[in-house]
Amino acid sequence: MTELQAGQSAQPLEVPRIDARPQRYRDVLIALVAFVLLALLPMLFGSKQLLDFVIRCAAYGLFATSLNLLVGYTGLISFGHGMFFGLGAYGFGLMMQKTGVPIPVAFVATLAMTLVVAVVIGAICVRLKEIYFAFVTLAFQMLIHSTILSWQSLTGGDQGLRGGIPRPSFLGIDLSNHLHLYITSCALLVIGLFLMRQIAQSPFGYTLRMIRDNATRASFIGIDVWRAKLVIFVLAALFAATGGMIMALFVSGAYPEFAYWTISGEGIFINMLGGVTTFLGPMVGTVLLLILNDTVTRLTEYHGIVLGVVILFFAIGLRKGLMDFVVEWFAQRRGEERG
Repeated sequence: MTELQAGQSAQPLEVPRIDARPQRYRDVLIALVAFVLLALLPMLFGSKQLLDFVIRCAAYGLFATSLNLLVGYTGLISFGHGMFFGLGAYGFGLMMQKTGVPIPVAFVATLAMTLVVAVVIGAICVRLKEIYFAFVTLAFQMLIHSTILSWQSLTGGDQGLRGGIPRPSFLGIDLSNHLHLYITSCALLVIGLFLMRQIAQSPFGYTLRMIRDNATRASFIGIDVWRAKLVIFVLAALFAATGGMIMALFVSGAYPEFAYWTISGEGIFINMLGGVTTFLGPMVGTVLLLILNDTVTRLTEYHGIVLGVVILFFAIGLRKGLMDFVVEWFAQRRGEERG
């Protein structure tokens, strides 16, 4: 048989296709179980403080996990991601105060506004590398924060949005009722985490990992690096804005601190605490940080020093987040058992 005949008779190589449906079904099941467990908490524990804690976890958890889409999956360290948290809070609050539209309409309109702002800012920032990206995002956040402070007639300046946020009922849901607000916050948290999980596990998510590991090589094989970075920047902004809207509903207002650089710093700190190599790391970090804040501020006025010591412990001692450490430890144990 000649080489030509052999080539003609050879069967084309079939690339195996991985069916992602079992993974997705498992994620749906986990999300449903998590929501049911959270919904049962008020029946098991009547503490209003616990419900408030979970609502705060929902707001900051969405924000921190969205930041990890940039930091952990794409390698984009943003010092200004908190601007979208603030935009979500102020956009939603102003929409409800000035227009009186139904809450779902205000929610969608705020996401649309955030999308436009994120596209404009992202188109500029994602062209930059490493430290320049980090500081330009910080510059945009300070610009938005300064605008909030100076535009007193609209934003209330340093006093924030005063007068509360109207909460008209919709579809039988009354967000002025604390239990309804809690259930809605849990639903938004679970849906947001599920969607971000699907993004991280999709082919697009693995493209982001490739860009994180070697952007030059990714561009050589035909990946539009700039477009991929812009898409994940915008998606992360939308989830961060959702967290800001939850916080605005929780405090019935919006304050300049929501758009200050310290919010972005807290997001970075949360990711350091929980870890960036596991999807639930930022959620674990959120719980840890809120517990630390609530506990330390009760015990001492020097809470900044205590939190600084905790940061040093994770940065220098463990050199990884808690979930990163736990996953690595279990992997080592499993390897020893098999060996």
